Amino acid sequence: MGKLLSYNLLQRVIVALLGIPLLLWLIGTGGALFFAFFLVLALLAVFEFHRLALQKAYPPPLWLVLLMTLLLQINFYHKYAEVWELLLLFVLVLMVLELFLKDGSPLLNLGAVFPGLLYVNLSFGSLIRLRLENPGAKGELMLLLMFFCVWAADIFAYFGGSTLGGKFINRKLVERLSPNKTWEGFLSGLAGSITAAIIYESFVPQVPFTTALLTGVLIGMASPAGDLVESMFKRDAGVKDSSGLIPGHGGVLDRFDTIMFVSPFIYFITFYL
Repeated sequence: MGKLLSYNLLQRVIVALLGIPLLLWLIGTGGALFFAFFLVLALLAVFEFHRLALQKAYPPPLWLVLLMTLLLQINFYHKYAEVWELLLLFVLVLMVLELFLKDGSPLLNLGAVFPGLLYVNLSFGSLIRLRLENPGAKGELMLLLMFFCVWAADIFAYFGGSTLGGKFINRKLVERLSPNKTWEGFLSGLAGSITAAIIYESFVPQVPFTTALLTGVLIGMASPAGDLVESMFKRDAGVKDSSGLIPGHGGVLDRFDTIMFVSPFIYFITFYL
């Protein structure tokens, strides 16, 4: 077991050493390359969510859900129409299509596809808008802050939970969905996110201290929720990982679950505070 954990940790470190510089470069570059990268992630995430949905229902054809994802993400980039207009059109199309499908329950079939289609696309769409639409450099700086806080929260939660888990609080965080998550890990992750935000603000004074602190607190508190939401869907579908795409991490949903969950909040902080 120890060797297995060590091998898994090694895989995670290698992926991080390769992936983090790529992400930082893409955030700094922006434009079409940034969009293309997150478009691919959105398509993969929808594919994985469709795979989960197949365990419980008969969702609409994968090609149609991927086409809708492609159109939504292109619209986030080019802004041809209002997002709600496209979503309304897609909801109507999926409901009419269900009239002609004979397998399963319409309520379950539509209920299985809507969360993934909406959650994945709106989350990655908020990242695209945050980087490409925000005037000046604020969007880019907030995006970097978000990633730094998420990474710090993950690292602190992993090692804090591994070393301190169960020693002070004899109760799991949400044992029904994730038996390994502890309150010590949660609090360690919260401390890591806040610390990362404060350090980031000291080097990037363009981000106000209150904004950085709010971002650190929010990400520290919301990080477990993003992971638990995905765990809820995987547990319901009876699978361990959303896919085996990323060594040591599982799939896109496994690796980017926290980013997906917190990115809409960072979007609102950036644009409205």
